[in-house]
Amino acid sequence: MKKRRPVTAGSVVFDIIIYGLLALIAACMLYPFLNVIAVSISDYSSYLKNPLRILPGKLDFSAFEYVFSSSLILSSYRNTIIITIGGTLISLTLTILTAYPLSKKHLKGKRAIMNLFIFSMLFSGGIIPSFYLIRSLKLLDTLWALILPGTISAYNIILMKNFFSSLPESLEEAAKIDGASDLYILRKIIIPLSTPIIATIGLFVCVGYWNSYFSAVLYIRDQQKWTLQLLLREIIMSANTQLLSSGGNLAEISKDAIPPQTIKYATLIVVVLPILCVYPFLQKYFVKGMMLGAVKG
Repeated sequence: MKKRRPVTAGSVVFDIIIYGLLALIAACMLYPFLNVIAVSISDYSSYLKNPLRILPGKLDFSAFEYVFSSSLILSSYRNTIIITIGGTLISLTLTILTAYPLSKKHLKGKRAIMNLFIFSMLFSGGIIPSFYLIRSLKLLDTLWALILPGTISAYNIILMKNFFSSLPESLEEAAKIDGASDLYILRKIIIPLSTPIIATIGLFVCVGYWNSYFSAVLYIRDQQKWTLQLLLREIIMSANTQLLSSGGNLAEISKDAIPPQTIKYATLIVVVLPILCVYPFLQKYFVKGMMLGAVKG
């Protein structure tokens, strides 16, 4: 039986302080989300009365109507979903196929290959060489320009490799005795046992592709190929132009106008909500994958 910690006045005070600090930190983190939601669905007058509200005033969804009224919203969502799903699947496939051989102790040149990956984490070619490379490959103004450059990450390969190295070698030895090939072992044994790290890295990659903005600014010109981030940037810039035309004073905007800040908050929800819907399904794998992937080098 595990002995319980003796309850003393000092331990009670310590617990109260710790839980109080944690509650305060949680409230500080939760407040911005509540404020964004409350402002985005509040009407103009409610926003002017209290811009820092956490509870909505009179309900008004005109900011969301303004965001979704754009003729490019559906194509932007489609492009972003294609880039996110396609990029994540390709990235996971290449990461697994790269990390699995590197997890083998007998692989010749393993140290040199790992040093090259680590070198790529410290140094990059820069923006201009990357642009010229994409242009020379004739990928400019295509969705592939937003998918291919981010498919391989040295950090993700190291995490995946460390996880594979932590798996018992006896599993593979028993499968090889039965005549299984390396590809069969990877597909039927290693991958099913690696769900936590695959889900963790998949979440990293998925969020990275979904939030990718700068690459789209560099490589995309056709509006029909805009990502959601680019479109929302244009919507926010339009709202800022409206604010500037009023001299920066919201009181000068007509009663029928939508406050620029409300539009900004509505765009935040439009961007964040899909990822928030995906995260709970992967959360149970997240901590386990991070811990296991970082244990063994």
